[in-house]
Parts: sequence; C-alpha cells; structure tokens
Amino acid sequence: MTTPHIAQKAPFAVEVEAGKDYWWCACGLSKSQPFCDGSHKKEGIFSPVQWKAEASGTKYFCGCKQTKSQPMCDGTHKSL
Repeated sequence: MTTPHIAQKAPFAVEVEAGKDYWWCACGLSKSQPFCDGSHKKEGIFSPVQWKAEASGTKYFCGCKQTKSQPMCDGTHKSL
C-alpha cells in the first residue's frame, strides 16, 4: 500500500479536550477511526500523527486520509 486507505469520504467530527493528545490514523486501516489502533504496523508505511488540542470543542479530523493539513480535514474528500 503506497497511498492510505480511504476510511470515509467525509470528516470525523470529534469532541476534543484541551491539553489532550490525539493520535490520528494516517493509514486508514484503524478500526477506531479517526484515531490509531496500531493497524499501520501490518503495512509499515504510515505512522500516526500526534495532535494536541489547544482548546476543547468540536474538531473535524480527515477521514479520506488525503488532506494536506494533517490531521484536520481540508475538504480534499470532495474531489475524490
């Protein structure tokens, strides 16, 4: 696999907590999307992306795994 698997063609809306670290799945194989469950280790190509919430609230994590602003959705899924 040289490109990540598309988990879904829409962002994942997630309520985040200020100061907490989140590990976004970059490979698209995780069963606990949008976050990493270690599935990338099977392929060995992609690694999760660490993201720290600066404030609590709803954030939109990329579901298509094609975003240029990892781990957040940048709308790329609209062109897939």
